[in-house]
Parts: sequence; structure tokens; C-alpha cells
Amino acid sequence: MLCVQQLSVTGRRDDLLPPTSLEVPRGELLLVEGPRQDQRTALALALSGRMRPSSGTIGWDGKAGIKTLRQASSVVDSPGVNEPEQHLSVRDLVTEDLALIPRRHRGALRSTPWLHLNNFDDIAGLWTEQLPAGRRLELLTALALANPDTELLVMDSPDRHSGDPADWLPRLEELAHSAGRPLAVVATVTRIPLGWTGPAAVIGNAVPTTGETSADERQDLPTGRLDPAGPSPETLLPETLLPEILLSETEDAK
Repeated sequence: MLCVQQLSVTGRRDDLLPPTSLEVPRGELLLVEGPRQDQRTALALALSGRMRPSSGTIGWDGKAGIKTLRQASSVVDSPGVNEPEQHLSVRDLVTEDLALIPRRHRGALRSTPWLHLNNFDDIAGLWTEQLPAGRRLELLTALALANPDTELLVMDSPDRHSGDPADWLPRLEELAHSAGRPLAVVATVTRIPLGWTGPAAVIGNAVPTTGETSADERQDLPTGRLDPAGPSPETLLPETLLPEILLSETEDAK
């Protein structure tokens, strides 16, 4: 289980991530709503151990170490961080991602057999920019799960590729509820889809509002809804986040 209490990340000008609390057990998909791309990405990186929080606590299966969290988690398609470059072919993307798997699990690095084995022959000859939203998500999550150590999957803003939840929500539910390999799955989204009745949280849900007691004096609720009058979306600037990101995936793969 992933347990997060009052996790926050301080940016250069304002909070990259206001205090946020949530819990995600294996076998569950949690959607976390936030209108700002930089805050969604900061949360995704912090939840996967790729960004060191400024305050708060985060633990995986009762262990608080960043190394344990990094080894158990994979962050997928994070803008300005590890999203596929548009000029890459699907075959080159697969080769690069397979090379990041820890050496003990790596096996052969040939992309063509992997694409065939995982039923991606239909997109093998495409550029990444040509991928439909649904197939893109299927490919990137399959690559993340090529590492057998992955138990926590963190998707960064899958709804930015399609406004139709049918293009990404069923795949994430399938991964969370898989009987063969149940995962804890978190997806940061601009807005919770209409009709979603599963677990949900909101970025900044541990920040006290005017007239409330402090976060230390009250019980934080991991779920909630955004104020429609909240801040407008902002475009993520990679230089805002990159100085805070911890060791690269390449170093982990050695």
C-alpha cells in the first residue's frame, strides 16, 4: 500500500505541490484531480520517488525509504520528464525503455520480438507522435510492467492525450484489478471523469481553508473535489522540475 500524508514540494516561486494526502492499496485505481500540469507532474514524481518532497511523509508497504519506493514504482508518460520524444520510432522507444530495466531482469533488448510478443505489431512501424491515445497508453504501461519489480504504477495526466476517458480509464482499471499481477495504480488528471465512482483525491486536500484548524490538528481526508473557481491550468516548464528530480532511470538500470 502507498500511504501519503501532507506531502508537499516547494518550488522556486510557489508550491509545486501543496500538501496532499492519499492512500492506494494494491488492486485499486486512484484518480487524483488537479488543474495545473506542474502540480500533477510534481505529485507523480513524488509518489514514485523521483522527486524529493519538501515536507510530509510517504511510504510503500510501511517502509519510508525513497530507494524502496523507487524500486517498486514506475512513473509513466510524464510531460517534460519521460514522455516519448515525437521523433522516435516505436521500435526505438521500446529499445530505449527496455534498456532501463534493471540488468537482472533485462534479457534480450531486441524491440521486434518484444512488440510481437506483446501484440503491438500493428503500431511497430509508426512514430510515437502517430500513436492513438489508447494504444499509446497500452504500449507505455506494458513497457513499465516489463520490469517485474513494478508494483506501483503512476500515470501522469493520461487525459491530456484524449478528452474521452474511454481511451485511458479502462486500461488503468484493468491493470489495477488484474488477478495475475494486482498493482496500486495512481493517475493524475485535470478533472475526475463524470460517472467515476471509484477512489478519488484532489491535489492540495491537506491544506486548511480559512477558518479551519491547522493540518496538524485535524484528520486529513484523502478524497475531495476541486473548487471550480480554482487556478487556471498552467503549462509545465521542464526546467521548473528537473533540478529537483532524483537519480535518473539510467542510473537505476546499472
